[in-house]
Amino acid sequence: MKKVILVTGASSGLGLATATALAAQGHTVYGTSRDIKRIKDVTFNPIEMDVTDDASVNLAIDKIIKAEGKIDVLVNNAGNGITGPLYAMPVELAKKQFEVNFFGVVRVCSAVLPGMIEKGKGLVINIGSLAGLFGLPYQGLYSASKFAIEGYSESLRMELQNTGVKVTVLNPGDFKTDFTGNREKAPFTLNNDKLKGEFEAAVAAMEKDESIGASPDKLAAQICKIVEKSKPAHSYLVGAIGQTIVPTLKAVLPGSIFVKLMNDHYGIK
Repeated sequence: MKKVILVTGASSGLGLATATALAAQGHTVYGTSRDIKRIKDVTFNPIEMDVTDDASVNLAIDKIIKAEGKIDVLVNNAGNGITGPLYAMPVELAKKQFEVNFFGVVRVCSAVLPGMIEKGKGLVINIGSLAGLFGLPYQGLYSASKFAIEGYSESLRMELQNTGVKVTVLNPGDFKTDFTGNREKAPFTLNNDKLKGEFEAAVAAMEKDESIGASPDKLAAQICKIVEKSKPAHSYLVGAIGQTIVPTLKAVLPGSIFVKLMNDHYGIK
């Protein structure tokens, strides 16, 4: 059955690949961007939405409902990344990270879910991250925002148990997108050469991992499959085996060994 699907953050990367793949399946797809001019020559319906702004979100949802009468599937994909030392992080940057990655999810869900509940069916796919299942050095704000999505989605799933609305979280590893180039870097302000070197090594490692990541089409294909499931799993891990195995390692290894493995990978010796 063809569905009406809303994908946030669809101007590039994972969101663009997802909206394009879903449209190719015959679904009616709306893909959002803060700047509608960034979405060009696409096979889905572009719609302007700033997930950090209540009025913008409500206006976009109202337009879709007026045109289609419903939203069957919501893919909360809009997000950004901020890297920097948590031990000297301006609170304003933490607020900025959460405003998009977490409060944006809450804002869009709160605008879409009442309609799904009224119709007695629907699916919410929240794009989390493997970094929402284990911490990453110098990506702490990003990890924290994705951890928040885990808790929010689990609680939301409990509340919606008897409504017919399903909630799943898709946790990607590293994919090759423009996320790397768009990442904001907090300034390193401490007079400490050793810590500065570790910070720079960690950033270099994360950028290298992303540069050799899989095509976003892989994640888009997984979302296409989830959309067709009558009983989607609560969560999915998508990425290279060397990354998707990390949550299992965290669960079985002593904490000190897990931390050492992670730090070794990111150049913190």
